[in-house]
Amino acid sequence: MFTGVNYISLDTKGRLAIPTKYRTELQERCDFKLKQTMYKDQCVLLYPLPEFEEIAYKIIKLPALDDHAQALRRWFIGHADDCEMDAQGRVLIVAPLRDRADLGKEVALVGQGNKFEIWSRKAWDHCCEESQALAIKGAEQLSPVLANLAL
Repeated sequence: MFTGVNYISLDTKGRLAIPTKYRTELQERCDFKLKQTMYKDQCVLLYPLPEFEEIAYKIIKLPALDDHAQALRRWFIGHADDCEMDAQGRVLIVAPLRDRADLGKEVALVGQGNKFEIWSRKAWDHCCEESQALAIKGAEQLSPVLANLAL
């Protein structure tokens, strides 16, 4: 399970060094074969290939004539690109995704259980502020999905 926030610098070629603590799990889960794609919150998602394929197959099976399903397919699958961790533990984030997510030199690699989110440091800091403000609003504002969750 991928957890935690790691602040990392992209090199001049747009490569991200995956922290050592995740490398063994990535080797076991996907032999370092990954898939990157765009997410609605202006971050890049980085999946072990089997995890991505499982989600992509569900999206592909959504009704072809549903406009929301089509938009999701275009966004999630249309932006997807293969990547593989090199011998130094680096992954190249492709230029179109770096540009869309406005990734500069400083990024946040955020573990999300089955995947990672890659944010620009500025966007991640802003997201954290928004999340904190939302949490402070209280339980009466929780979405129905979260209302019965016990932590």
